[in-house]
Amino acid sequence: MPITMQNYALTWTDATGKRRASTVAYDKPSAEHRKAELEADGATDVTVAPIRPGELPQP
Repeated sequence: MPITMQNYALTWTDATGKRRASTVAYDKPSAEHRKAELEADGATDVTVAPIRPGELPQP
């Protein structure tokens, strides 16, 4: 049985009100950790979304 890795990306609104998106893919624990960091820095509307390899989200 092959092992498949699911990648995740983040989108958020920064403290100035600008929409942002991650430029790297994360595994689930790393994405959740980064989400907590962003929220601690004042980001709002932080979402973690599954993505396909080579795909990145739009802000």
